[in-house]
Amino acid sequence: MKMLKTVVAVSVLAGLSAPAFADSGVYGKVNVSVQSSDDGSESITEIKSNASRLGFKGSEKLDGGLTMFYKYEFQVDVSDESGADNIKSRNQYIGIKGAFGEIVLGRNDTMLKQSQGKLDIFSDYEADIKNLWKGENRMSDSISYKSPKFSGVQFGISYVQDEDSDDAATSISATYGDGALKKGKYYAAIAIDSEMPSKGKLYDVTRLTAGMKVSGVKLGAMYQMQEEAGSGEEKTGYLVNAQYAMGKYNLKGQYQTLEDDSGLTLGVDRKLGKMTKAFAFYTTFNFDAGEDENYLAVGLEQKF
Repeated sequence: MKMLKTVVAVSVLAGLSAPAFADSGVYGKVNVSVQSSDDGSESITEIKSNASRLGFKGSEKLDGGLTMFYKYEFQVDVSDESGADNIKSRNQYIGIKGAFGEIVLGRNDTMLKQSQGKLDIFSDYEADIKNLWKGENRMSDSISYKSPKFSGVQFGISYVQDEDSDDAATSISATYGDGALKKGKYYAAIAIDSEMPSKGKLYDVTRLTAGMKVSGVKLGAMYQMQEEAGSGEEKTGYLVNAQYAMGKYNLKGQYQTLEDDSGLTLGVDRKLGKMTKAFAFYTTFNFDAGEDENYLAVGLEQKF
């Protein structure tokens, strides 16, 4: 209830202050599916809210060619039965940019997570790469910097401070091109996490990402090396995917591994309007030391 009051208050303030900003507004999406889930121990049919969200963002031009910008985003689980935990924090920050690049303060995706661009084509679903790999971190108490682009190359660094200790983690990246493969035909990135916390452990991660568009087909590939700092356990994996737009349909496939674990997903999106789509996917996981898992879903997404 307290979180809901906060959202309402921010909505009112965003509306009242809109004329003062060069660009401000409310945005979001509702993504819900009917899903058959088999985790190896039981099989159920459920309604899933796939990272549905509500956000507020804006910017204001300042003196000296500078621009202030902000984002305040929440994940809303529209399928949560109790309603007690249906709102969670996503990226929430304030930043300033100019000829020097941009600086962001607050809760934000690390540079390694950002380096994937839009090449995780089943992000927010069962086949999201975070379900096999480490490195998909959104960190509070972070400071991020992105440089201007030099011949299409941009450098970035995230610095994350632990409030309860003197420990700090860093995430650095170098990217080239358009991560969505819309404004350009090629994308490449390298990113490295150093002692980044995840579920009570620290990880060092190196990720290579590449994408290209050929004759209407978008191709993506990633390679990851990760090491748990405490035990020294190292794991490697790779990902390949492809998507092809055919009229109002977008056909998609993705395969991901981590050592002897693997996941395969096939899916299709059907555009129903400028901001609306229907979708379906089938995901299967093969785990070396666990039960196999299978997921079949159909759903709708509305953006605003």
